[in-house]
Amino acid sequence: MQTENKFFDDVSKFFNGAAGTVAGMTREAEAGVREKAKEWIGGLEFVSRDEFEAVKAMAAAARDEVDELKTRLAALEAGKK
Repeated sequence: MQTENKFFDDVSKFFNGAAGTVAGMTREAEAGVREKAKEWIGGLEFVSRDEFEAVKAMAAAARDEVDELKTRLAALEAGKK
């Protein structure tokens, strides 16, 4: 035989409602912190990975070109002597 007690039903409903409220507050707090972090990081002017890789490739090409020009200059200087 199962007995029904209104007090326990009310307490159970109260705690279920409180748990739902706390969960909602947690989600809102996480969303707020995430948004603030995005604003803060966005203000630091970080570059994307694609931009970084493009500049890295340009720097490598420039280094190769400088090495080639050094070689050509050394050959020209050697020919003048």
